[in-house]
Amino acid sequence: AVQENFVADRPAAAFARLYREDGLPGGHVILLGPGNEYEALSALRAYPGGLQVGGGLNPDNAQGFLDAGASHVIVTSYVFREGRIDGDNLRRMVEAVGKERLVLDLSCRRRGDRYLVVTDRWQRFTEVEVNRANLEALARHCSEFLVHAAEVEGKREGIQEDLVASLGEWSPLPTTYAGGATSLADLDRVNELGDGRIDLTIGSALDLFGGDVPYREVVRWHRTRNPAPAVPAAP
Repeated sequence: AVQENFVADRPAAAFARLYREDGLPGGHVILLGPGNEYEALSALRAYPGGLQVGGGLNPDNAQGFLDAGASHVIVTSYVFREGRIDGDNLRRMVEAVGKERLVLDLSCRRRGDRYLVVTDRWQRFTEVEVNRANLEALARHCSEFLVHAAEVEGKREGIQEDLVASLGEWSPLPTTYAGGATSLADLDRVNELGDGRIDLTIGSALDLFGGDVPYREVVRWHRTRNPAPAVPAAP
């Protein structure tokens, strides 16, 4: 059963403005089900060029989110059909938004000693393994990968270290890992395991979202390793 960990008392745009003011690009706005379009669009407009958007995106609706200010669109289910990569749908998505603005979400779960991409809210296993060959093949069609470790996502029980290390070794593109982060030490650990090549999404562990990791400490950690970008003007 789906467990709801936290519900914010502020709209999505408030968090987007916070990230903009703190110079944090690359955050994710994910539409978890229908009825979230207004909130997602308002967040994108609050931080133009600073956020990626995903959740039910396809060639017909993606341009509207890009027009609203999304830097990239994130796609999973539209590209993975019946357990396999749908080459036609992948081509349509690239034609619609351009390779440079497409992020492929390779959220996965462990089966045996392999990690397989999962779809339909991470419940359905595909036959697509997260491995070097598949990452290299898919890299021809997108600009980034987003990889949720679905088994630990939102649980704050630790990162899947073997997956992070493998992504650092295999991925030819900028790659963001998400899932299980519990502390500032996990930011260092991902940086170490991924050989400095893997970014980390930290969400439910933040005090902003009901966790106990201070958001301000994460911003400070980020700034020690990344020069502050120019903050876009408020829309």
